[in-house]
Amino acid sequence: MSDKKEQLKAVILLVGILLVGVVILNGCKKKSEPAVPTETTEVASEAIEQTTCPVMAGAINESLFTEYKGKKVYFCCPGCKEEFEKEPEKYISQLPQFEN
Repeated sequence: MSDKKEQLKAVILLVGILLVGVVILNGCKKKSEPAVPTETTEVASEAIEQTTCPVMAGAINESLFTEYKGKKVYFCCPGCKEEFEKEPEKYISQLPQFEN
């Protein structure tokens, strides 16, 4: 009986680890349907030069951004924003708003 309990614990642990892996891998997944442009989106797009995420090079989500040195930096997903905030200087060369 103890062996079956140990096997069940191992299976539950393995399933939990797999679920966490799936969630992490799908966190930065690109959306399959592009957003329909509206007047606000078009105006916002014209105001920014950045079109790709500096971390994963995916299309940016204009609602995901941080301010760095007085300029907005946009990302494709929350995980990329967190990664950028750890080492922003690592990604500055990929951002048109910081080119001089």
